[in-house]
Amino acid sequence: MTDNDRISALEKQIQHLTHEMGIMQDTHAVRSLHHIYGYYMDKCLYDEAMELLDDNCEVHFLGGIFRGKTGAQRLYFERLRKNFTGGVNGPVHGFLLDHPMMQDVVDVAPDRKTAQVRVRVIMMAGRHESVGGLQRQWWEGALCEDECVKDGGFWKIKVLNYRPIWHADYDTGWAHTRPHWVPFFTDTFPQDPTGPDELEDPAPPLWPDTDVFPFHYPHPVTGKYWAK
Repeated sequence: MTDNDRISALEKQIQHLTHEMGIMQDTHAVRSLHHIYGYYMDKCLYDEAMELLDDNCEVHFLGGIFRGKTGAQRLYFERLRKNFTGGVNGPVHGFLLDHPMMQDVVDVAPDRKTAQVRVRVIMMAGRHESVGGLQRQWWEGALCEDECVKDGGFWKIKVLNYRPIWHADYDTGWAHTRPHWVPFFTDTFPQDPTGPDELEDPAPPLWPDTDVFPFHYPHPVTGKYWAK
């Protein structure tokens, strides 16, 4: 091997290692993006959470699809913020809405422009008795299969596909959850002023119904994608 060949081989190796390091950096950034989103949602910081979404985002929630920032604002501002904090952007006394996000699987595309993420969410929520009125404390288990995009050097969530899997009253537990304890959307905007742009068809299953939320990734040993 000539000196030129050795130099060429080293340049290729450096190029490959640089790309691999970039993939690792992107993987960390996308993972952090989701955990940061969860921390904002914990404290009902909907303005801050909204800034993590791409302008052409798509949010799947309770059987509905909200398209673009306009659709997402109906969900985050007009529905969630008004119902949970009375319109306040931020935490309010006596309201709990923790969103631990875990078991994340992140796959960055070879061109480093897009990424896919699967993450589990376990939500603990409720209102303290000092607030007055109706006190509730409940659990929610959900999975996300999201798509992210790099925009101007920043990773943002392009598709937030949040699928609740189960709900449970804290006192009685998931063994006694009545079907459709949290109802899905049945009407779209503008019939429902805070509703989605489109309904998912078919509607996702909800505990005690069960299903497999399809994985975005193949089996790491067989290379096969899961299918029903």
